[in-house]
Amino acid sequence: MSFAKIKSPADYFSRYGIFIALIVICIALSVATPNFFTAQNMLIVLRQVSINGILAIGVTYVIIAGGIDLSLGSVIALTGVVAASFAHPGTYPLLVPVLLGLLTGVVVGLLNGLTITKGKVAPFIVTLGMMTIARGLALVWSKGRPVTNLSKEFNFIGGGDLLFVPVPILLFVLVIIVSAVILKYTRIGRYIYAVGGNENAAAASGIRVNRVKLFAYIMCSGLAGLAGIVLASRITTGQPNAGIAYELDAIAAVVIGGTSLLGGRGSIAGTVIGVLIIGIINNGLDLLNVSSYYQQIIKGVIIVGAVLLDRRNAR
Repeated sequence: MSFAKIKSPADYFSRYGIFIALIVICIALSVATPNFFTAQNMLIVLRQVSINGILAIGVTYVIIAGGIDLSLGSVIALTGVVAASFAHPGTYPLLVPVLLGLLTGVVVGLLNGLTITKGKVAPFIVTLGMMTIARGLALVWSKGRPVTNLSKEFNFIGGGDLLFVPVPILLFVLVIIVSAVILKYTRIGRYIYAVGGNENAAAASGIRVNRVKLFAYIMCSGLAGLAGIVLASRITTGQPNAGIAYELDAIAAVVIGGTSLLGGRGSIAGTVIGVLIIGIINNGLDLLNVSSYYQQIIKGVIIVGAVLLDRRNAR
């Protein structure tokens, strides 16, 4: 977006305020602790935010389309234990657990989307129910115990490096690029914005609204499946209790990044900045030895502030 279209300082801030905030936070933490702005710590931050980043990009599709998904944390647990169950040494090729984990996420997204579109049930209720169902399935599948003894190939996904860059970071970057292209340059991407902006107008213009919503929920849970695989690989075990409250950080990153909870507005770039802000704040507060209790309070204040700003811009 060109600077010529910016009519006032307030307009400038509304468009670029989130990026300015990221820079200010980085400068403040660099001053507060000399260990913050180092190559090693930046790599740690990127590795730490990669899973939440993949989740946040997935839920960006849904929120832009005017929906919400609260089941992400449970989907992480379910896909993690499913993938881990087929990732024991000498059993199946690496492709099998990866595809089964992704397929599990896609199926969950399909069920969410069909219930919302065909059953005409509010997304909040559907995904809240799926949050419980997926968690229960994860516990049933694993018999309530962690799935251990995973192959080195599988563990490489979450713990290995390629050309000195951690694999989770590379996967995060790949997801960013693919999703940015989908939302900005494809027909389905334009339809997602149209449906979120005005569903009735989108339907009147010939857009198949239900299919668009279905696509958004499948992408969301499919990426949650990828995040579940990366997490299981990173901790070298499929944990049925993994991913608790992960959906909150993901949604927070999307909202902080400027995506409207009312739908129709948002971007992958904004979500990435939101993810980085949350990750950098968490990392900086850890370096400053701030209690995790206070970190939760600070994060909550940031989320509420981002929502208030979103409401102000929507007027």
